[in-house]
Amino acid sequence: MSEIARFFAEVQDNVKGLHADPKVRQATLDWVAAIAPHKYSYNFTWLGRPVIQFPQDLAAIQEIIWETKPDIIIETGIAHGGSLIFYASIQQLLSGNGRVLGIDIDIREHNRAEIESHPMFGRIDMIEGSSIDESIAAQVFAAASSADRVMVVLDSNHTHEHVLRELELYAPLVTKGCYLVVCDTLIETMPEGSFPDRSWGKGNNPATAVSAFLASTDRFEVATEIDAKLQISVAPGGYLKCVVD
Repeated sequence: MSEIARFFAEVQDNVKGLHADPKVRQATLDWVAAIAPHKYSYNFTWLGRPVIQFPQDLAAIQEIIWETKPDIIIETGIAHGGSLIFYASIQQLLSGNGRVLGIDIDIREHNRAEIESHPMFGRIDMIEGSSIDESIAAQVFAAASSADRVMVVLDSNHTHEHVLRELELYAPLVTKGCYLVVCDTLIETMPEGSFPDRSWGKGNNPATAVSAFLASTDRFEVATEIDAKLQISVAPGGYLKCVVD
């Protein structure tokens, strides 16, 4: 076995150990609950734009993009645009023609201006409108029509009903071997009452939508090795790999 192969075999053993250690998982849940009031995920930028993600998830998504090389990455929910710029920067490093498409019901003018003036904007397209509006979905399908490999990230309204409808609309776009990432499944693990000013919470969130979705399809499986590797993630159980055409 080569030294490189030996290293990655050791990494796999590390991940298996994490997966099998309930104390580590509980420590992670305790830590996430403790930092939530401090809006931890709001504290990071990517190439100058607020990204509103855990750094661990950015590392995982970078690995996914590098491995699967999607022609287009579609994300619902734009906010400040940091995630779009993150995806575009990895596409740029891949040196192909890869693009990024963001959908948001309200692209605020100051955010639009910052995104459009960013060096990575050349790889980015944006659509303003509700991600569950069928006319918007039709535009997304048209934009992805020539792509051989498609990745989707869902990160807009986090209610069960909204995310399940996004899954129904956009999962068919994801191609075999690529990923459908559902953000903020973490909500289901948070203490009751953690989101008093939001329309989602325990029993009504992306995790419950993923559960309902997976019960209706055999095209996707949960990439549990990503959960085990990351531990700290906004999307536990939300990294879905497409395994069937």
